[in-house]
Amino acid sequence: MNLKIIDFVKKLMPYAIEAENSTGMPAVAILAQAALESGWGKYAHGNMYFGIKAKNWTGKKQLITTTEYHKTDTVKYPEIISITKLPNGKFKYRVKDWFRAYDSPADSFADHANLIVKVPRYAKAVEHNDDAMRFVEEIAKAGYATDPNYVEKLKSLIVTIKKANELV
Repeated sequence: MNLKIIDFVKKLMPYAIEAENSTGMPAVAILAQAALESGWGKYAHGNMYFGIKAKNWTGKKQLITTTEYHKTDTVKYPEIISITKLPNGKFKYRVKDWFRAYDSPADSFADHANLIVKVPRYAKAVEHNDDAMRFVEEIAKAGYATDPNYVEKLKSLIVTIKKANELV
């Protein structure tokens, strides 16, 4: 197993477990989201592990390059780098957008947990705290990310994280 993955799990699983203890959300699903959204921590600028946008956010924020997928080519962003029409009729955007920033990984994990349990559109996901795979399905259905392959990626990461956690 890749040492980068093992180090990521070792470093951040305690924060995921803390979020699980306070919300009931499965730690492995939380950590899978953090891994996907931050590229195993490589892109956790400003301790931002979950790709949470800074819309209506009064805390620290940062302008970051990201990829988004939409049904139209008319979506507005602070800066659009490129828009590519895909064979399925959707549009792939490369943009700069505002994301939340945190003082520590603990703050990032706590904010993510708070967001999931308090935002009504994620209520169905929270109902499936006992099943990490179903939890991530519901997070995706609720629109957490625009990536059409979000669920499959998260499910694969859950399997990887479970294996890595056995080695920690």
